[in-house]
Amino acid sequence: LFIRICASLAETCLFYPQKVDPIRLAVDVGCGSGQSTRVLAAHFEKVIGTDISEAQIEAAKQAASFPNVSYHVCPAEELPFADGSVDLITAFTAAHWFDIPKFMKEVDRVLRPHGCVALSTYATNFSMHYKDCSERLTEIFTEVGEENNPLFLKKILQTAVYNIF
Repeated sequence: LFIRICASLAETCLFYPQKVDPIRLAVDVGCGSGQSTRVLAAHFEKVIGTDISEAQIEAAKQAASFPNVSYHVCPAEELPFADGSVDLITAFTAAHWFDIPKFMKEVDRVLRPHGCVALSTYATNFSMHYKDCSERLTEIFTEVGEENNPLFLKKILQTAVYNIF
């Protein structure tokens, strides 16, 4: 199921109606052992997984992978990318560990105009903090949890995908 969710996200971002340029660089933040990073590899020119844990990144590097995938050790709040250089930022099941205000400030710095951000979390009380839409983004996470089967959702993912302009 997790792999299907990652592939579905990749497809959504690839065919996002307002997307003008192809997605060249996807960054999977909090990638852990790289499972979701590798799933994204088939859909993007270059995929970079980042995680604060050296052990997780080492495990990701040891796993079978693709030539367009690489990994870096860094905190989510200090991404090693140039301003406006990233097309897609994902965080599968890791966002609840981030300092969200600092992370979103970093996302704003590295994401290209009209880039895509996709965050998933197991946390049912997750709140977003981003510019003037913090309240609405938090509502989206809450709505997803309330409108779907709570047993399924709590065991799998609570997801919001949105576009930053």
